[in-house]
Amino acid sequence: MSKNLYVTTTGPAAGKSAVVLGLMSLLVREIHSVGYFRPIGRYGDESRPQGDPLVELICSVFDIECDRKAMVGLSDREATDLITSGRQDQMLERILEAYKSYEKGHDFVLIEGTSYQGPTVPFEFDVNADLARTLAAPVLVLVSGKDRTANDIYDNTIFAKERFSQRGCDLLGVIVNRASADGFEELVATLAKRFKAAKIPFAGAMPEDEILAKPRMEEIATVLGAEVLYGERHLDNLVFSFRIATMQLQSLLDKLDPGAMVITSGDRADILLGLMASQTSSKTPSLAGVLLSNGLRPSETLDRVIRGLRNTQLPVLLVETGTYQAAIDVSHVASAITPQSFRKIETARILFEENIDANVIRAGISAPRGVRMNPQLFLHTLIEKARSDRRRIVLPEGTEERILRAVESLRRRNVVDLTLLGNEDEIRDLAAKLKVSLDGVQVIDPTTSDRLDAYAATYHELRKHKGVTEQAARDVMQDPSYFGTMMVHLGDAHGMVSGSINTTAHTVRPALEFVKTREGFSLVSSVFFMCLPDRVLVYGDCAVNPNPTAEQLAEIALASADTAAAFGIEPRVAMLSYATGGSGSGADVEMVRTATELARARRPDLAIDGPLQYDAAVDAGVARTKLPDSSVAGRATVFIFPDLNTGNNTYKAVQRSAGAIAVGPVLQGLRKPVNDLSRGCTVPDIVNTVAITAIQAQAIKGEK
Repeated sequence: MSKNLYVTTTGPAAGKSAVVLGLMSLLVREIHSVGYFRPIGRYGDESRPQGDPLVELICSVFDIECDRKAMVGLSDREATDLITSGRQDQMLERILEAYKSYEKGHDFVLIEGTSYQGPTVPFEFDVNADLARTLAAPVLVLVSGKDRTANDIYDNTIFAKERFSQRGCDLLGVIVNRASADGFEELVATLAKRFKAAKIPFAGAMPEDEILAKPRMEEIATVLGAEVLYGERHLDNLVFSFRIATMQLQSLLDKLDPGAMVITSGDRADILLGLMASQTSSKTPSLAGVLLSNGLRPSETLDRVIRGLRNTQLPVLLVETGTYQAAIDVSHVASAITPQSFRKIETARILFEENIDANVIRAGISAPRGVRMNPQLFLHTLIEKARSDRRRIVLPEGTEERILRAVESLRRRNVVDLTLLGNEDEIRDLAAKLKVSLDGVQVIDPTTSDRLDAYAATYHELRKHKGVTEQAARDVMQDPSYFGTMMVHLGDAHGMVSGSINTTAHTVRPALEFVKTREGFSLVSSVFFMCLPDRVLVYGDCAVNPNPTAEQLAEIALASADTAAAFGIEPRVAMLSYATGGSGSGADVEMVRTATELARARRPDLAIDGPLQYDAAVDAGVARTKLPDSSVAGRATVFIFPDLNTGNNTYKAVQRSAGAIAVGPVLQGLRKPVNDLSRGCTVPDIVNTVAITAIQAQAIKGEK
C-alpha cells in the first residue's frame, strides 16, 4: 500500500487545486492522519509574508495539523536557483530531507506538484517526475481537457505515461479536468474505452465549470494591486465578463450581462452613481463590480452619496493605470481558489464527488507496490539509518581538507561520533583556516596518545609470531592507519574510513593483520552500490579479488546479499557469466555454475541464480525468453561478476555511460567495518562511506 500520492499535471491551467480539494476530502474521510506537502512552493519571507497560497488553502479547509513551513520543501526561488545553476541533485536531496521529516507524523501524505508558473516552466514536467521518483510516490496525473478533443487528450496522456515511465515513476491513474461541457458524456465514454485498452487507470473527468473558471473581485484586486473603495464584504463576487464604459449610462445599461465588471475612468461620476443605483432595481442585471481607472477617486460629495445608499452590494476598486491598460490587466487575471472562495471550494468538492471514481483512487493506493529505491532516497536512507543508532567512526587522515569538510557535514547532521587522527595542531589550524568547527569531535595524535603503549602491546602480542618486536610494534602503532584500526579492534571506535590520501593496501592491510574475517568467511571482498535513476543495484566484487575460485565466488555472493539486505535492498543474486542457464559451456561458465550451487547450498533462503548474462539478469523481456522460470532473472538486485577485470570495468562503464552514482567500494567479510576511499573521492563520497561504515557497525552485536 502506498503511503503517499503525487498529484501533478502535464501543463498549466489544468485546474489542479479543484482536484486536490476533492482528493483531500476523500482521504481525510478514510485515513486517520493525512498530511499535505508541496515539494516546491512559496513560504513566508520579507517580501511574501503570506506564505504558500495552496498550503493556506488546505490548512483553511481541512482539519489537519498544519506546520506551514514544514509543508513546503523549498521555496520556488531556491528551487529555481538550484535548477538554473545545474544543481538539481541538491534540490532533490533537500526536498527529500524536508519531506521525510514531515512524513513521520502522518499515515499518508498527499503531495502537490508545481503549478507551471515562472522561469522553470519548460523543465517542470521532468522536475515533477524526478520529484515523484525521489519521494517514492505513485503519480496521479491531471490532463487538461480545455479546448481538446478525445484524441488530443489521449495522445497527451500516452506521452505523459511514457515520460513518467522513462523516469522511473509509477502511474497510479489519470484524471481529465476542465473538459468541455458540450458532449461531455460521450468524451468520457470514449476516453474510458481507449484508456482501458492502453492499460491506463482512468479515474474520470471533470467538466469545465464557470464558477471555478472565473476570477473573483478579490483576486482581481490582489493581482492589480487595487484599492477597495466600497463593497469590501462582497469581494467574493465572480466576474463572468468585463465591459469598458465610455458611452452614456443609458446605452451602457442596455449592454450589461449578469456577473459583468464595468471598467471606467474614475472621473465618470455619472457611470459610477448610475451603476450603484441600478443594483437596487430588480430589473437590471446583478453586476460583479466596478473598476475605476486613472487613479481618480470619487469626490467627497459623490463619496457621501454612495455611502448613503442602502442595500448596495457592488464592490468598487481603484487602480492607477489607464482604462485600456486596466482592461488588459484584468484579462490576464487567472481564476484561483483561495480560503475565502467558499463557493468555489464547495463547487470543486461536489464536482469531484459526482465525476471521479473514488474506487480507482482507492485501488491505486492500496495496490501492493514495492518501493523503488533511487539515488536520493538511498543516500537519505543511509544518513537516517546511521543517525538512528550513532556509532563512533575513526578517520586517520585528519589533516586532509576533504576529510575535514566531510566532518563538518557529518557533525552538523548528527550522523555519527567522530575521531580524527594526526598532529592535533595541524588539524585544528587547518580546520580554523577552512572555518570548520570541531566541536564534539575527538582529535588524537597517535604519537603522543596515552593509548599508544596499550595498543603497541596488543599489536606485539598479535604479531610476535611474525617476528614483530615490542619496539617495532610501537613504531607501527604510531601510523594513523594502524592506530585507527586498533581502535576498531579494541572497541574504542566502531569502524574506520580511510584512503583519501592513502593507498588501498595501506588502508586494508592492518585490518587483514588483526581484525580478520568474520565467522564463516575466508576472504574480504567488496561491493559498489550503483545508484541508477530509478533503482539501486549492488555490484560485487569490483575492487579486491582478481580471480576468485568457485568457493570464493560463492562466498562473495553471500556476503554481497547480506550487505544488500543491511541497506534495505531485497537481495536477488545473479551470478554473471557469458552464458545463461545451460546455453553455454566452458571452464569459466562451469566455475560460475559451481559457485551458484555452493551458494544455494549454504543459503537456501536466498534467491540466487546463475550462470546469467547481464541482460537476462536485468531485463524482464530477455528473462522471459532465456530463463522464464527463474525467480532472479529480469529482477536481479545483486550482480556477482566472475572476476575483478569484468567487475571493475563494468561498474566504471555503467558509472560513466549511464550517469550512475557509484558508492563504494564497501568492504565486506571483516569482523568489524573498515572501508577504503578512492583517492579521487569527493566530500559527499566521504560522508556516504562514513554512514555506510556506521550502518555496518550497527549490525555487529556486543560493541560498546
